[in-house]
Amino acid sequence: MFIRDRLASGPPSISFEFFPPKSDEAAAQLQRTVAELVDLRPSFVSVTWGAGGTVRDKTIEIVSRIRNEVGLEAMAHLTCAGASRDEIAAILERIAAAGIQNILALRGDPPKGSSTFTAAEGGFSYANELVEFIRRTFPGDVCLGGAAYPEKHVECGNPAVDLNNLKRKVDAGLDFLVTQLFFDNNRYWEFVERARAAGIRIPIIPGIMPITNAGQAERFTVACGATLPFKLAAELDRRRHDLAAVQQLGIAHATSQCIDLLTNGAPGIHFYTLNRSTATRKIFTALRTIGLAGEPEA
Repeated sequence: MFIRDRLASGPPSISFEFFPPKSDEAAAQLQRTVAELVDLRPSFVSVTWGAGGTVRDKTIEIVSRIRNEVGLEAMAHLTCAGASRDEIAAILERIAAAGIQNILALRGDPPKGSSTFTAAEGGFSYANELVEFIRRTFPGDVCLGGAAYPEKHVECGNPAVDLNNLKRKVDAGLDFLVTQLFFDNNRYWEFVERARAAGIRIPIIPGIMPITNAGQAERFTVACGATLPFKLAAELDRRRHDLAAVQQLGIAHATSQCIDLLTNGAPGIHFYTLNRSTATRKIFTALRTIGLAGEPEA
């Protein structure tokens, strides 16, 4: 199933993001999480692209297994980082051979310890170049998603420049966008308004990360350029040393975000699960109870 077709009809999509495990313990955790969320029958799930060869192999393996054994549609992330054109072409052949029909095309992050992205020799510097390459070389049809940044990309100093970069990426052949996490819905709605004014017409799925750990949430906001609204930040700090209270706050805030987003026309919700199921399941169940998440497919 192409995700673009799912977005074009039916109720809003609900999707989950996982990352490939780096240890046996993490692999067991991911397996438990998938098992605990599968009965919710999300519209699709996605699996991030690892920074190393072994982890990269796991991305394709996990996506294939989720599609073929679990029975959920799954999308593979793919980045430019550390790979030449020839290497990416070989990866695309493996993705096609595995029957994977959906790819999230990304530039990727700079290596740890560096604030600057440097293309691999013979590789790509920008996501729009990767999108163009996939459209030219993928063996068969493919649905392509891309990333969007409601509060602009952390490496870009000017939101207008960032929006122009996004338009270039969309024009290269994207079918839909998934946003970076945010905690203030006004950021999303204002971004969508700017994107539409710039001529971007494809669906823009908001990305939501339920807060479950204060320090972790603060690190993520710094890393991805998102901001915490002051009232939420103050309450998070007050509960910092009470993990259960932090999780309660995070689930309540994310649920409120999702209700507003879906009620006012967002095309779906993409949950950053961090390979955990509890918060996502509680939010999803609340949305389904009030009729915003649809019913599980037979």
